[in-house]
Amino acid sequence: MGLDVGDRTIGIAISDGLGLTAQPKETIRRVSLKEDIDRLVELILENNIIKIVIGLPLNMNGTLGPQGEKTQGFAQKLEKKLKYSDRMVGKTVEIVFWDERLTTASAQRALIEVDMRRENRRQIVDTVAAVFILQNYMDHQKNMR
Repeated sequence: MGLDVGDRTIGIAISDGLGLTAQPKETIRRVSLKEDIDRLVELILENNIIKIVIGLPLNMNGTLGPQGEKTQGFAQKLEKKLKYSDRMVGKTVEIVFWDERLTTASAQRALIEVDMRRENRRQIVDTVAAVFILQNYMDHQKNMR
């Protein structure tokens, strides 16, 4: 599962069964931390997720900025929920971070290239960014073998 965590939304992508391609899943409109994490737990269980790749927003010089710190904080809370949730007994889900620099810009460009209207782009750009994050991670893992 790939996540693009923002202040207002969380874009979600999942891989196919073979772990070859990333597919858009949904965009969560953020309401509260509890509701956001509860929805993620549902998706993790429904899709038998064993690894979550969270896009880490780094500054262009590679340093961690305020948004990166927020993302790390969110990941820590998600990890804690996964570890102590009654629904997750017997399941282990690994959380890894992946450099997400320019993924939202790449997602915007891809949607513009297919002539998607601006208001429609806003609704799915975070999910497309999550697809880029997950696909880049999977491609990197495949090339490391």
